[in-house]
Amino acid sequence: MEYKDYYKIMGLSRSATEDEIKRAYRKLARKYHPDVSKERDAEQRFKEVGEAYEVLKDPEKRAAYDRLGADWRAGQEFRPPPDWDQGFSFAGGGFTHGDASQFSDFFESLFGRGFAQAPRGQYNVRGEDTYAKVLIDLEDAYQGATRTLTLRHTEINPEGEPVVAERVLNVRIPKGVRQGQHIRLASQGGAGGGTGRAGDMYLEIEFRPHPFYRVQGRDVFLELPVAPWEAALGASVKVPTPTGPVDLKLPPGSAAGRKLRLKDRGIPSKPPGDLYVVLQIALPPADTEAAKAVYRKMAQELSFNPRRRLGV
Repeated sequence: MEYKDYYKIMGLSRSATEDEIKRAYRKLARKYHPDVSKERDAEQRFKEVGEAYEVLKDPEKRAAYDRLGADWRAGQEFRPPPDWDQGFSFAGGGFTHGDASQFSDFFESLFGRGFAQAPRGQYNVRGEDTYAKVLIDLEDAYQGATRTLTLRHTEINPEGEPVVAERVLNVRIPKGVRQGQHIRLASQGGAGGGTGRAGDMYLEIEFRPHPFYRVQGRDVFLELPVAPWEAALGASVKVPTPTGPVDLKLPPGSAAGRKLRLKDRGIPSKPPGDLYVVLQIALPPADTEAAKAVYRKMAQELSFNPRRRLGV
């Protein structure tokens, strides 16, 4: 997926003001509108300009986009870091032109497709639903937790201008929550029109990268280093889990990459996930004469060719 430099697309500096962004959009939209432009790539450029404006005109989206930094260049394989939008909440819909399905994969990877926006100025209109991402530790999914979140959102100041404000929420993380799951906070979204009730807020759960574990659905995976003799002869070893260490019996003749299942040790749910221990053979360093002598003896006494299956 290609990174898109929205400032470059609109011919703006990263310090451009709101008025400069609006003027640039009006100029470029007129230039590349498919109904009037004679440019060969007018339709594509028109879409790109609209997408760039959709992000830069919105204080929340622009602030979150700016967090990515200016180090990415067109043509690079881009994947947004997992915490790039931590602390921002985005309202659905309100697209500048067309619909969100016309936007690029890059836009969707950051902001999603969005949802239809309720018309403003009407009374008794339900408020918008808002969406934010919350990073939690894997251990929170095992035990449950309460977290205090500071989220940024757009408010209209007394002068009628959109400004980014902060709000603090206390959120209960339920035991057994999974990555990608949404937690609904009733009436914590955008304010309703007239007497209409507020919209809801949806928090998308994402796990912080863990130094030991990786998660796939309800299952948890751990790469466990073992000594060659433990793998060859079998052994009982201590294995860390998110709920504390357990004893694991290694069968004799275990090879690197072998998966051993710890049933029901994954993320708690109905049914619970499993924890898979993936064996990795760790070689002792040959950093002393005694260690080198052991390796020489193994080379002499063991008829072992790890490349035999390759025919060499």
